Amino acid sequence: MRYNSPVKLNDKIESAFPRLSDIQKKALKRVGINTIHDILFYFPSRYSDMSELHFVRELIPGETATILGKVTSAKTKKSFRTKMPMGEAVVEDTTGSIKIVWFNQAYLAKMFKVGDSVRVTGKVTETKSGLTLANPEIEKTPDLPIDRHDTLFMKEDGEQSEIRYPIYPETRGLTSKFIYHAIDKIFKSGLLDTLEEYIPENILKKYNLPTLRTALIWIHTPKKEDDAKVARKRFAFEEVFFIQLHKWQDRKRFQELRSYTLDVDIDDVQRFVDRFPFTLTGGQERAIESIFSDFEKTHPMSRLLEGDVGSGKTAIAASASYAVIKTRPFDFKENKTQTYGNLQVAYMAPTEILATQLFESFITYFEHTGISIGLITGSGCRKFPTKVASAEKSWTNISRTQLLKWVENGEIPILIGTHALIEKSVKFKHLALVIIDEQHRFGVNQRAKIARKEGFAPHLLSMTATPIPRTLALTIYGDLDLTVLDEMPAGRKQIITEIIPDAKRESAYEKIKEEMAKGRQLYVICPRIDEPDPEMEMAIIAKSVMAEAKRLKKDVFPNASVGVLHSKMTKEKKEEVMNDFAGGSIDILVATSVVEVGVNVPNATLIIIEGAERFGLAQLHQLRGRVLRSSDQAYCFLFANAKSDKTIDRLKAIKTAKSGFELAELDLALRGSGELSGAKQWGVSDIGMEAIKNLKMVEAAREEAKNIIEKNQINQFPLLEKTLLERNKITHFE
Repeated sequence: MRYNSPVKLNDKIESAFPRLSDIQKKALKRVGINTIHDILFYFPSRYSDMSELHFVRELIPGETATILGKVTSAKTKKSFRTKMPMGEAVVEDTTGSIKIVWFNQAYLAKMFKVGDSVRVTGKVTETKSGLTLANPEIEKTPDLPIDRHDTLFMKEDGEQSEIRYPIYPETRGLTSKFIYHAIDKIFKSGLLDTLEEYIPENILKKYNLPTLRTALIWIHTPKKEDDAKVARKRFAFEEVFFIQLHKWQDRKRFQELRSYTLDVDIDDVQRFVDRFPFTLTGGQERAIESIFSDFEKTHPMSRLLEGDVGSGKTAIAASASYAVIKTRPFDFKENKTQTYGNLQVAYMAPTEILATQLFESFITYFEHTGISIGLITGSGCRKFPTKVASAEKSWTNISRTQLLKWVENGEIPILIGTHALIEKSVKFKHLALVIIDEQHRFGVNQRAKIARKEGFAPHLLSMTATPIPRTLALTIYGDLDLTVLDEMPAGRKQIITEIIPDAKRESAYEKIKEEMAKGRQLYVICPRIDEPDPEMEMAIIAKSVMAEAKRLKKDVFPNASVGVLHSKMTKEKKEEVMNDFAGGSIDILVATSVVEVGVNVPNATLIIIEGAERFGLAQLHQLRGRVLRSSDQAYCFLFANAKSDKTIDRLKAIKTAKSGFELAELDLALRGSGELSGAKQWGVSDIGMEAIKNLKMVEAAREEAKNIIEKNQINQFPLLEKTLLERNKITHFE
């Protein structure tokens, strides 16, 4: 039965479903469903299939499983502390039994009685009382998943299709079954007949992709597994394609801006580099050559420099900065190079601690040149050199007003800072190069703001130590040229990494005590901030920062000074703790993965990562890099409670992989796309991350987008152009 007036894509969800409860409205908003379009593009995470059945004895914590069994008990209760209504049941098959728990859905326990045959699907969790399924999908068997005979998942002859029904991501107040009913209703409204295809027909045919209408039917109501796969392929390609269109538009606009063309004095730069206390690697030399080549072009450089922790990105930044500030400004009005003045560099870091450390590093590189360097953060401003230098420091604190005056008239060629750099009050006279450290920590708008604030575009060098798979880099940073530092400086010792089971924990502590007796410091990384509510049976069993800090101080390292760092602390408190740790007044820092990116604590050569199996490989590598800051031998201890061979093999890879980039690629292959560490921060959906596992798909989407933008063909496809504009308004690529 069709509606008299079909719903429209932009209609609010409440208009099609007027009986939504307040809890449902909040749940829909929480997952980003506000319109009919949003729910149509809320795709299943998987599909229920009879072939997926597991026995209870086969269940593994962390995996999603489906079991068939009989209910042996069912009851409702309230948690002791929070009084949260809960439902409990026990389901058993021929191999064993498992507890089922529903939070805030106690009524579900009343729907089943002892002896009922049921089908249960959910994620297996290990609790203190054993294996449990929390808030799973459950249905009586042999009933259909929906109590209706005209289900979308029936074949014409009345038999069940190969894939029975989709399972959608759930949240409190929003069930997979609700989404199913909603999609069913929307499909029957006739909406699909009104949809217009926005991807050019020639692209769909070239890559054998279904139309929008067909893809929506196949992804929500597949008759067979291949239908779902092809539909997901289309939407995965589509997402990367639109990201690439956006990036190539950005790139084209950026390259149309005017910039300073630099004629670099290579011999002078070489004399500057020769003073470094180390020899540049081949990778560093190639990176510098690429940057200098970009400087010679008529359009501004847009380059991303990726390099592992310790690969020498700061030295490259210093070399590029020196080349810039030793170049005379070009007078665009007179159309000739000036005989006086310097070009300027702005270097932005994500935290005050990192900005301050970069300021100190640059002093080391530039102290023989007499070149002025400024530092601007939320806490204050500094200048190097100073007439009042002391044995303790070669810089002085100055007023913000004075610093900004010197920057504006060109007397300070290099300015290092945090987000304070992009404030309106900060004006440069001849800004020629912008360097952004830890590129992924800034949004595109922030990068664009500093890069274009002077009316024309300075060269842009972005840097990151976060290992990014090549496909992800090509997608997210499609507007940037990519340089990868894949060599480590000579003489740098490899971190000794050990996987420590519970049985060997004490021997690991003894080794750590030996190193700390030499004056070394220790990081301890925990998955949680606080201990879970003991009344919450489904709470994740994992070490917490607060409890572990107390335990280590009391039972393991009684003579050590122990500090804590986590995301709930104020910015000021986090800065204070990190400064104390860097200064040596804290021996052991117990933290979540919030440990500041790039912070240099050379004396911290030890790190423990609790619950290592809960972190992605790339994230483990990034955390491990906190102790790769000196020539002293560093140690990383992965404390893991892994039971499956798959998890153990994954952890072993961190011992054998040669680089963070290798690990990032492996992590992408081993873990689900939605589990990829940091996926959310990139602004890419789970289905988009599927595409990023496929280099050929990324390259294809990139090439098609490049052709359309470079050949100015976007206006030949009005629906594509309209859709791109709409997506650009609501999407932010971080």
